[in-house]
Amino acid sequence: MAEVDVVSLCADLIRFDTTNWGDGEAAGERLAAEYVAEFLGRYGVSARILESEPQRANVIARIPGTDPTLPALLVQGHLDVVPAAAADWSVPPFSGEVRDGFLWGRGAVDMKDFCAMVLAAVASGLRPRRDLVLAFVADEEDRGDYGAHWLVKEHADLFEGCAAAISESGGYSYHVPAADGRKVRLYPVGTAERGTAHLRLTATGRAGHGSRPNSENAVVRLVGALQRIAEHRWPVQLTPTVRAFLERTGAALGVPVDLSSGEAVDETVARLGTAGSLVVPTVRNSTTPTMLDAGYKVNVIPSKASAQVDVRVLPGTEDELFAVVDSLLGEGVTREFVAHQPPVQAPVDSPWFDAMAAALRAEDPEAVVVPYCMGGGTDAKAFTQLGMACYGFAPLALPEGFPYRAMAHGVDERVPVDGLRFGTRVLTRFLESC
Repeated sequence: MAEVDVVSLCADLIRFDTTNWGDGEAAGERLAAEYVAEFLGRYGVSARILESEPQRANVIARIPGTDPTLPALLVQGHLDVVPAAAADWSVPPFSGEVRDGFLWGRGAVDMKDFCAMVLAAVASGLRPRRDLVLAFVADEEDRGDYGAHWLVKEHADLFEGCAAAISESGGYSYHVPAADGRKVRLYPVGTAERGTAHLRLTATGRAGHGSRPNSENAVVRLVGALQRIAEHRWPVQLTPTVRAFLERTGAALGVPVDLSSGEAVDETVARLGTAGSLVVPTVRNSTTPTMLDAGYKVNVIPSKASAQVDVRVLPGTEDELFAVVDSLLGEGVTREFVAHQPPVQAPVDSPWFDAMAAALRAEDPEAVVVPYCMGGGTDAKAFTQLGMACYGFAPLALPEGFPYRAMAHGVDERVPVDGLRFGTRVLTRFLESC
């Protein structure tokens, strides 16, 4: 079977403008979905296109494994991308241009690279041991209402037998200096995600003239609540994933690890240097005020004021966090969820993780594979509702100094072509051996 170039595949996918502006406004994934379904069919894999709304398309396929007694694995990626302002870019963002050893374009790392790697693996004549369910979904860059969450709600039967899932944000190389001067290549694999809770705070009070004293000013009540929330210092809380990351990364770098107190954890993270940046957002919960809405005229005290707060919560800490938030609101202020997706936690020590690590080490014998917790969120929040252990595993080899985490949603998003081919080899090996 002729080899298919993953770089060309990824470039083709980038050239489909699948921009998702949010709140249901999107260019749509339909044309990209048709490309994916036609490609899979060309290699003997029957695929279904399911539209949640016109043009909001998802592709689902199942590849039978050689051992039907094994549980299935879901391999899922999203076809939509965030907006890109062409004037800010060095190349047209939907050109799929190869330049200086990189493939450029919106979606190059988030996450049409992974979608292309899956297609390239299929084209290689993939023969998995277990059933593979492939899902190329819509709407991940907003709320997933037209993609993963809709599929889980309306078509859960398509994922029957899936015990685990893999997707974005893990398995990439991260170059960090060790205590003795060596350079270590870490490969963080996502085994957890902080939950997302977008809160709306509403303060009520007594309306009145702006020139008169008013002890029930809704704006003042709201600002006070926001200040208390913003200034609250959330304690260190080590989940199994974060604890394993700190212990295993410290051992690989020759750095002392002390997890006996919150202060000791902060000091350990600092000693890890650049590796510590991977874990800084996930040793604590966070509550970040982001939006305000109050008043209609400068000389009128309104009876109501509102704000939104971006809350990110670690696995196992939700009840405690919301109890503290409630204690910080104060008189006349209430909260409600605008969006709420609980945290994700998969087993750190599992055959799935071991197989990912083995596949990486087969291509890079010096790979140090560690679990890590994602600070944000992915469609794993949908699929974990079906009982799957969800992992971030979209392998890539990256050159030292490459600003990988700045690429997703950033200007001049690009992926190294050699790294893309490395990732395809790792992914194919994993899918055949796991």
